[in-house]
Amino acid sequence: MSKEQLSVIKIGGAVIEDPEKKAAFIEGFLAVEGKKILIHGGGRVATEIGNKLGIKANMVDGRRVTDDDTIDLVTMVYGGLVNKQMVAELQGKNANAIGLTGADASIITSVKRPVRDGVDYGWVGDPVKVNDAFLADILTAGAVPVVAPLTHDGKGHIFNTNADTMAGTVALAMAERYDVNLMLTFELEGVMKDVDDPDSLITEFKEPFFKEMKASGAIHSGMIPKLENSFEALHNGVKTVRICKYDQIHTTNGSFLQI
Repeated sequence: MSKEQLSVIKIGGAVIEDPEKKAAFIEGFLAVEGKKILIHGGGRVATEIGNKLGIKANMVDGRRVTDDDTIDLVTMVYGGLVNKQMVAELQGKNANAIGLTGADASIITSVKRPVRDGVDYGWVGDPVKVNDAFLADILTAGAVPVVAPLTHDGKGHIFNTNADTMAGTVALAMAERYDVNLMLTFELEGVMKDVDDPDSLITEFKEPFFKEMKASGAIHSGMIPKLENSFEALHNGVKTVRICKYDQIHTTNGSFLQI
């Protein structure tokens, strides 16, 4: 018996901070048929507000080092401002969105990231468990979960968590219940051989080629966790993974990942 389709869709902060791009994304999101979960970033918004508050962003390999001040900042920005604005806009388009973080109903439990290569990332969490039953109940009720990139450890601590990692983790966990299509959206058409050449889109992006590009430095920073989590999802039951432009999620354009 075939499973019901589920789309897990991730949108980043660069699109969220631009009203026109955000509006185009929402139109495409609404056009995606069937059940869906939206996971959003918001790093650029957090950086902008942090600068106003005197909290400077410290990034290592595309990931934000999160000290005490920064975890307060991102909790307010991701879980409050960005999340509730997105929910309100979706409700305005008659989509029954419900705004959540990973801490709500223990949707995503994480462990604190250990020191890596001498870098202490602070209050950054790596997901270890998903409450897929609760998410399935929300979907069955006809609502659209909109999840901010925050998780928790079950002991009272909230964590900043990479939104691409969260999307891959949720997609993987929901694959036992649904045929899951994971879509990661950003400003480019997809994975490019040359980000400055719009004609260099790789429509079928295979894992061995990713490893070559990573080793050569052609792919770096924030794209690394995006792609690593995507290939892990494919290895563990997610049906399809596509990386595409923010206004193309309701199409078949972009880069389809293959293992």
